[in-house]
Amino acid sequence: MTSEPKRVVLAYSGGLDTSVILRWLIEHYRCAVVAFCADLGQGEELLPIREKALRTGAAAVHVLDLREEFVRDFIFPMLRANAVYEGAYLLGTSIARPLIARAQVEVAAREGADALAHGAGKGNDQVRFELTYAALAPHLRVLAPWREWELTSRTALLEFARRHDIPVPVTAERPYSTDRNLFHISYEGGILEDPWAEPPAKMYQLTNDPEAAPDVPVPVEIEFEAGNPVAVDGARLSPVALLTRLNRLGGEHGIGRVDLVENRFVGMKSRGVYETPGGTILHVARRALESLTLDREV
Repeated sequence: MTSEPKRVVLAYSGGLDTSVILRWLIEHYRCAVVAFCADLGQGEELLPIREKALRTGAAAVHVLDLREEFVRDFIFPMLRANAVYEGAYLLGTSIARPLIARAQVEVAAREGADALAHGAGKGNDQVRFELTYAALAPHLRVLAPWREWELTSRTALLEFARRHDIPVPVTAERPYSTDRNLFHISYEGGILEDPWAEPPAKMYQLTNDPEAAPDVPVPVEIEFEAGNPVAVDGARLSPVALLTRLNRLGGEHGIGRVDLVENRFVGMKSRGVYETPGGTILHVARRALESLTLDREV
């Protein structure tokens, strides 16, 4: 029989699910939980992370700045591959998971942990996390509370959080969940589960409503080297600075909104609303470049 875990590293975002999971792991397994958060460009969302995790019971907290690595080694290769899911989704959440899991394994090695945990439910993320764990740390036990606990609804999570005095971001004013990084923001769940419900206008954080965008077009020149963007309008920029600049430009002009119902790997359908302003500009620019440089057969 497998012994109970003693020290667990949890992929922690500070949202409702992982906040409840942190406390639940402590109570259910009587173990120490180390919270790990990857800085992928969430911005102000990271400011309360450390204090919140410690208040919820974390034995230690690691926040690692992975932004340059994220853009250079994950986003740029994905753009080179023209990876688009079901014709519309530019995979902003998906591409981050293997990097988060890899860094989580590294933290587990430093902490001497014997288990890893994640907050993915029954969707695609559980596959992304656990395939990475299996490849890099097959000796570590994997804990996936969504597959084993008694908290089977968002209402039950909120009640657990109230009982344990855990602050949560899901309120009547924000009745959906979000995931943000430097490449995009995704929205799902709650009121968005009704495919007939139009996303509320105030939901969007990165992009102006296209109807409110400037009427004057702005030409953009992007320079590529070895398939990767390296400059905007003649200014050479680091990967993070380049994407940040294009996010601002695209957001101002209402570029990069997507609303679709997609098929999950595990057989469910899920509605996702996405904002990917800079990524959309780069994707379109690469396709234009390929029209000039690639043979028809390629």
